Amino acid sequence: MLTIEERSEIVALIKQEVIPAIGCTEPISVALAVAKATDILGNKPDKIQVSLSPNMLKNAMGVGIPGTGMVGLPIAIALGAVIGKSEYGLEVLKDLNTEALELGKKMIDDKVISVYLKENITEKLYIEVLVKKGENNAQVIISHNHTSFSHIQKNEEILLHLEDENSDDSVKEKDVNLSFNKVCDFALESPVDELRFILEAGKMNKAAAAESIKGDYGHGVGHTFANGMMGNNVFTRMLSVTAAACDARMAGAMFPVMSNSGSGNQGIAATLPVSVYAEETGKSEEQTIRALTLSHLMTIYIKQSLGRLSGLCGAVVAATGSACGITYLMGGTREQIGFTIKNMIGNITGMICDGAKPSCALKVSNGVSTATLSAMMAMENKVVSAVEGITDENVDKTIHNLTKIGSEGMNETDRMVLDIMIHKGE
Repeated sequence: MLTIEERSEIVALIKQEVIPAIGCTEPISVALAVAKATDILGNKPDKIQVSLSPNMLKNAMGVGIPGTGMVGLPIAIALGAVIGKSEYGLEVLKDLNTEALELGKKMIDDKVISVYLKENITEKLYIEVLVKKGENNAQVIISHNHTSFSHIQKNEEILLHLEDENSDDSVKEKDVNLSFNKVCDFALESPVDELRFILEAGKMNKAAAAESIKGDYGHGVGHTFANGMMGNNVFTRMLSVTAAACDARMAGAMFPVMSNSGSGNQGIAATLPVSVYAEETGKSEEQTIRALTLSHLMTIYIKQSLGRLSGLCGAVVAATGSACGITYLMGGTREQIGFTIKNMIGNITGMICDGAKPSCALKVSNGVSTATLSAMMAMENKVVSAVEGITDENVDKTIHNLTKIGSEGMNETDRMVLDIMIHKGE
């Protein structure tokens, strides 16, 4: 049984990791760094130099930027300087208007912006921005977390460095040691009123999906499921709604989604399959709250050892979270929730991340499909055994086997993916 203090720490952790974001978090995080640097400079820059870790560059190259009809980093960087407000966090570009967009395009045409790959860096989430105006310059570094400023400098004056624990600008991450049992204890046994805030994730992400269905975004994966040969049932609606939200987000729709661990797609995949299943099967508000909490916190737990960015697709992680929530809604026991995790890891481990882009909706759909199958198998007490692949008897060890592959084993794959992406067409 968790103590009141432990529950309070976990609530704070979820509220830190499950937050609204407009647009793909990698280019938006770069825009956030540029906005902060522009604030510090005190003027609109005439030179902007951005250096990114390989994973940041990979995830920012091919995704739509909200409200622009454009793809990639240059327009995100330009708008960060033109209208970005760092106090908005991952909603940094929400004040976008037509005039700002034209100014941003002019900055690109005037070759104000330069983007570089940061070589020989171990941190997978790293953004370094240098802005200049006349003789003045400002430097901002974001690292480890999409909204965490680790260095701020104007000219020769250092305003913030990582060791500056008292700065309001530095995001203090909650260090909560989670485990499978602790996640289940919190989600399934905490007073429901302490968890009620998680319903906002369902509300926001369902609204994004509803807006997407009205339009024509990305590859239209959501529309394909809604109108295709698979019929109209709970399963296809789970697929359609989840894919629709991802379609819109990756295409640059100008509305927020609730993210998880720095990823909007992870937030979508951890929320919508659970929300739709709960609604379609008539589950109570309390059951919905507990299922969403279980899904989001399990996703956070897995990401703790995987890291913010890796060669492993985040849909694998978030869909594992949602699979747990679905199993709970099906009436599953804690043991069966563990079976579900093993079934997921025995199935879609190894799905690569090749950057944020419209086709991420396909991978998210694959995750939802596998989550549903894994839950159904678990409810029949069918589970991938400890003699198969990377599955272990212990659920936590199985999870850590997955994250070790993603954070360490897939590093060479990650480098090769980026090399292919950079040199396409040559």
